[in-house]
Amino acid sequence: MNYIKHINGVLQQFNGDSRLNPTHISLYIALFQLWNIHHFPEVFFIAREEVMKKSKIGSIATYHRCLRNLNDWKYIDYLPSHNPYKGSEIKMFIFEISGEQDVNESETSPKQVVNKPETSSEQVVNKYETSPEQALVSNINMIKHDLNMIKLNKNINKHAMPENYFEVFNFFKNENKKESEALQFFNYYQSKSWKVGDNTEMKSWKAVAKSWIRKSESSKTFKDYPETSNQDYLKTNQNKDYGQPL
Repeated sequence: MNYIKHINGVLQQFNGDSRLNPTHISLYIALFQLWNIHHFPEVFFIAREEVMKKSKIGSIATYHRCLRNLNDWKYIDYLPSHNPYKGSEIKMFIFEISGEQDVNESETSPKQVVNKPETSSEQVVNKYETSPEQALVSNINMIKHDLNMIKLNKNINKHAMPENYFEVFNFFKNENKKESEALQFFNYYQSKSWKVGDNTEMKSWKAVAKSWIRKSESSKTFKDYPETSNQDYLKTNQNKDYGQPL
């Protein structure tokens, strides 16, 4: 799958498809960004709250309607799980520009190229680094950002960060911790791009999570320590006669 040809191909399809509105496009871009983060697997799982936040969709009804539309119009393959702890499954169809492609045909069925998994994410990165077609998307800030993320992360240990929130949730569950703690941990390090200390790349998110849990338990123990404010540390005589001279 060619990253640059795909994004140009799907944008051209959007241009010729009168059924789409800005919300459909925003949702597709959000899904594309998550697909990119996961290194373009054949299928990946999504969390509704995360996708709604990235696509700036505030209504659950609108979110589900647009997902079904993109599925019906053959832009994605949407497999809902109906399980809040598992997440729905998404398969992204691949679009590429060709000389004979007629974008007006999108009213019937968008042209697609069957998904073929790459041998490794590093090969995908190298392909994009040398592609002359990169100039075609120089004004699309999101794509530039995502491409930079791939370059930065291509040599990161696979244990450096979790694949998604559900992996974090299951880890905290196995440690007998509440979902709220898992969500707090995930949101905190997601906002820091999974870096620790002075902007250092994380080597093992599970090790950091265990340290997080230990600190949380230590803080709770300190808060539960009994008050001793009634002790008289000065050891003064409570019945002292202040009328006597010093």
